[in-house]
Amino acid sequence: MQLHYGLEELGDIDWMGILPIILPFLAVGFILILIAWIDLFRYRKTRKNVLMWALIILLINTIGPILYFTLGRKDDTAK
Repeated sequence: MQLHYGLEELGDIDWMGILPIILPFLAVGFILILIAWIDLFRYRKTRKNVLMWALIILLINTIGPILYFTLGRKDDTAK
């Protein structure tokens, strides 16, 4: 029984069979990041910590935009 798999085994994976499963998740994550960045920079005058939220959205892939939409949009000042 082999307990350790090396990088050579990545060549044995059928990537075209896995791609239809992975592609929707990648697309949803990219769309979330894009919409969160657009919203953040559209209202950057009323948001606090714009740089921090931009980094969170970018670096914490799927959870970052969700955190921004639930927590980050509440910090704007009503005018």
